[in-house]
Amino acid sequence: MRKNSVSREKEVQPLGLLIDNHGIMATATKAPAKKATPKASTDNAEQSNPAVSVQPILDQQKSAPAPLQRFGTVSQRLPIGLDESVRQESVDMLNLLLADTCSLRDMYKKHHWQVVGPTFYQLHLLYDKHYEEQDALIDQIAERIQILGGIAVAMAADIAETTSIPRPPRDREEAPIQVSRLLEAHQIILKNCHEFAKRADDSGDDGTNDLIVSNVMRTNELQVWFVSEHVVDTPLAQAE
Repeated sequence: MRKNSVSREKEVQPLGLLIDNHGIMATATKAPAKKATPKASTDNAEQSNPAVSVQPILDQQKSAPAPLQRFGTVSQRLPIGLDESVRQESVDMLNLLLADTCSLRDMYKKHHWQVVGPTFYQLHLLYDKHYEEQDALIDQIAERIQILGGIAVAMAADIAETTSIPRPPRDREEAPIQVSRLLEAHQIILKNCHEFAKRADDSGDDGTNDLIVSNVMRTNELQVWFVSEHVVDTPLAQAE
């Protein structure tokens, strides 16, 4: 009977009071009300800056004004202590050297992909190593041209028109032919290096002289050594 009585008493308790089975009263607490989530505004004017558009401005090249600088000219923007005539001569020489270096670099990559034969592994790796070294020279030459106030030749079509290195065929060739083409290209570059370094020295352009001698010339001479040894006809198994 006591149990049923307590149950009825619990049913008639006012809001906020609870009585457990032992007759102890406790105050009931309400669960906190959930905060209403604010609705996202659909008004774009309140969400973004009307003075700024995120839409890219496309096709500007179709109505471009005159270029900032014409190819073949030099600018005196940087105060490096060289006259315009000296800069112009050095830029012309370096652009030829740049085009030839681009051609040699790409020839190394062509041969890296296409080489076959017993020395495949050695040449495959050597060609790629020389490719990376020539690529580093390209950046150094181009930056020197820009420092002098000139414009570096850059696009493949322009390089093809400028280079003095013969164009190799699209075909795959034997490794000795590949090496011979590379050595011919190196020799063209090195002959120009000797002439250009002397002219830069005579005109007082020490920076260009140093780049040609310390970087371009020495890198190409070292590569000539490594490549040339692959076409020395020595016996492999028995001395003669």
